[in-house]
This record gives sequence, structure tokens and C-alpha cells, in this order.
Amino acid sequence: MPSGSGRGGCLTVFLPPAPPPPPLSPSALSPSPARRGGACRGVGGASPTFKAGGGRRRRRRRASARRPESRRPPAGKRRPPPGAPRRCSSLSVSCVAMKLESPSAADSQLEFTVATEEEFEEVLAMSKGIYGGLDYLPSRYHAWIREPNRTVILAKKNGAVIGLQSIYIIDSGETALVEGLRVAPWERGKGVAGDLQRFCSQMVKEKHPGVKVSRLTRDDQLGPKDFKKYRVIAKQGILLVRFGAQELLERLDAAELALAEGGFCLEASELLSEGEVSAVVLAERFRHEVLPNQTIIQDWQPFKATESNLALLRKKELHWLVDRKDMPSVATLSTRPFPIPLGQDWSYLNIDAFGRHPAHLKGQLLRHLRLQLPGLRGSVMCQLFLEPELWLEMATFCQAGLGLELAKGYTEQFLLESDI
Repeated sequence: MPSGSGRGGCLTVFLPPAPPPPPLSPSALSPSPARRGGACRGVGGASPTFKAGGGRRRRRRRASARRPESRRPPAGKRRPPPGAPRRCSSLSVSCVAMKLESPSAADSQLEFTVATEEEFEEVLAMSKGIYGGLDYLPSRYHAWIREPNRTVILAKKNGAVIGLQSIYIIDSGETALVEGLRVAPWERGKGVAGDLQRFCSQMVKEKHPGVKVSRLTRDDQLGPKDFKKYRVIAKQGILLVRFGAQELLERLDAAELALAEGGFCLEASELLSEGEVSAVVLAERFRHEVLPNQTIIQDWQPFKATESNLALLRKKELHWLVDRKDMPSVATLSTRPFPIPLGQDWSYLNIDAFGRHPAHLKGQLLRHLRLQLPGLRGSVMCQLFLEPELWLEMATFCQAGLGLELAKGYTEQFLLESDI
């Protein structure tokens, strides 16, 4: 659920020329000591830091003045004047150098750094209140910065963290999944999000030349500019409910009995073992008729239905349910609940549903609750992603049938894609 910011009139950005530089070596994202004389230097030899602006311009100018005339560059290749866009000669993340000038703070600079453990508290402070207390990043930050094929980039101003975006390479190296975009409230409206996105896009081009598209998920309304920039790959409804974990677990049997007495027939569901998931999900009929645009959208992350992506998903301890293993028409998967900063003892439970049969979906929802509730304490926000036309019926079932509280009205999740 990215959070962006517009561009204000007080900020001028000088970007590099359009043609991309040649790809970097596979070790380009590994933190490494800066080369002597390079335009960008890693901090402490651990986290590469790239400043926008020239910190050594004066020293270089003096060095150039001492060169013999024969060693000076030809007139047509002289150094560009101060303020012109420059390229870094040695980088660990990107060779893009951006200089930002502001009339109110001419010496202010943006830095782009690879996130480390040390910035965790700053990231929390910057993200306070985001998504109304439902932010997932506090629970995932430490795992993200260690995850293979993922790079978390921070934007810093005068040394303070003011922005973050994560890039995760999936789909066998063909897709860059953009996640976690956020800007500090006091820096929004100044173009920081756009600068951070452009930096990350350039980084992907250099580090991962095989990437063809970028993908992201959003839950807000799309405008004309969004439709020009992105293709809509899939759309799902979001049903958000809340409940007390132990209280619901204690009355779930009574709720099911009351439903049965009212004529509700609980459809059977089958739990897939780890070894059964690939055979079911990769079947051509399942990919084309059950999944939205042949995509597994798991807890806001879109994965094409491929074996390499299923290998990534197997690490998440998911629960997969289907109506029948041999020819499923409805499938659901639930993610292990995680704490959120909404308050003490609050957890988030996400359930992704694929298929258009509400009776099967109701039965699978009940089974997911039975699988997840025994390990939970306190209050739970449960997010169910489903076909938009099923939202109203499922909302009624959750409220009237299970006694859950509707936390929010109808909203939509969009899966967006753009070319790299």
C-alpha cells in the first residue's frame, strides 16, 4: 500500500540523461568500500550512501588546475558547469547522481542508502500513523533487509531518513515488485517520492537487466494519470473486519450451529500439503479459470503462477485450501498473522480468495479462522481479498452469521504493471 507525495514548486531536480548506462556486475548491490576518487562513498564500509551533489568539487577543480595542458581533457569533453547533471564513476547501487536545490535551503541534499538495522527506529518514527495503525513494515523490516533478491532503499535529507521503498525481484528475474513506498509527513509534497522511485527504477535497470516490468498493488482510487502510467492487471475487493481472537474461537461452534439451523450448508474444503500445492496451482485450468490473470496475489504481493515463485511462497508457512484437489473452483490462502502498531495485542490476518463461488468461500473462511485463531491473543484485523461482486454477500455473512465487526466499507485492491 504505497504512500506517495506530489511535487512542490520549490524543488528543482536535475536528472541524468535518458539513455541508461551499461548494466552493473552481479555484485553491484553488495556493500563495499568506496574507490579512491569515486563520486559516491559507502558509509562505514557497510551501507552504501549516495549523495546528490558534489562534495569534492573544489578539490577536483584545484587538481585539474595543476594538470599540464597536455593532460587536460579536450575542449569538447570538459567537466560540465556547476549544477549540471553528473554521473557517478563508482557506485554500489546506482550510477545515477542527482542534485537537488531548494531556494529555502540551498545546501540541502538527498542521499539514497541501502537500509540497515541501524535505521529501524528512524523508519518507525517516519512511518508513525501510516495506514491508520495497520502498517505491516514494523513486522517485516528486519526480514526485508536480509531477504535475497530484495533491496530496501532509504532517502535521507541532511542525514535523517525521510523516505523508503523496497524492490523485490520475482518471476524468475523478470519482474520488480515495488513495495513499502512512504515519505515522512513533513516532507510530502516536495517530490521526494518521485525522486526515490526514479532512483530505484534506475537501480533495477543497472543491477537486473533481465527485468521487463515493475508491479505494485494499491488500494486507493486511480486517476487519469495512473491509467496512463500503469496497466491494471487485476482488481479485487477488500473486506476488512475485526474481532477478539479468543472470544470468536469460543463461540465459533455455536455460530456454525446457528448457521446450519438457518439453512446454511457448510461446504467441504481440503487443506493442501506442501507437496500438493505445485500440482494444483500450476495446472493450466486453475491458472486460467481460478487465479486473477494467472496471478497469485498473496498479502498484497503479486506472483505469477510459476515454480520459482511457489518456492518463495513455501517459505511463508501459508495455509492453502481448495474445494477439491482434483479440479478446484475456489482456492484460499491465509498468511501467518503478524503484529501491527494499532495498539497493544493487535494482529493482522490476511486471507486471499480466488474463485467466484460464495458457498465454498464461506466454508473456507471458517476453516481458516479455525486454523489461525488458536495461536492468537488480543484483537485481530482480518483482511479478506475477493472478487468484487462477492463483497456484499461475504460482508453480510461475516456480520450476521459470525458476529464480526465491519471495520471499513468497500475498498478495492489494484494490481498495476508498467514497463521498465
